[in-house]
Amino acid sequence: MISGGELTWVMSKGVSGMGDGLASGPRAVGWNQTEEAEELAQWVRICGLAEAPKPGNVMEAEAGGVGICLANVNGELSALENLCPHREGPLGQGWIEGDTVVCPWHSWAFHVKTGLSEYPVDESVDVFPLRVEGEDVLVQIA
Repeated sequence: MISGGELTWVMSKGVSGMGDGLASGPRAVGWNQTEEAEELAQWVRICGLAEAPKPGNVMEAEAGGVGICLANVNGELSALENLCPHREGPLGQGWIEGDTVVCPWHSWAFHVKTGLSEYPVDESVDVFPLRVEGEDVLVQIA
């Protein structure tokens, strides 16, 4: 790999005589998509710290057109996708049970750190990186 500027290029040896029209020697074939995704992602303010839910509560918010369920479990904030995959119930109108947010429509529960459901096992919601800067609560939206 060669790092240059904002991209990390992956190199591949060209092979002559293979009929592919490429010269011998290394050639750039792609870049590290993880780094590119991080460059494109942006931190968006969803609320002030004073507006955030108190421990044991959830609320709905929006960041860059994306619905967010902001949950406070034991004083730690987490940001999840706001729509339950079952019937698109608003998770931000649900409640906290242990380390999960429970959908108010049919009680599907999603872990606030992983987004995985307890039941059914193969369901999940997205979890967004979250940070507090001063008095602002920010989430990272790709």
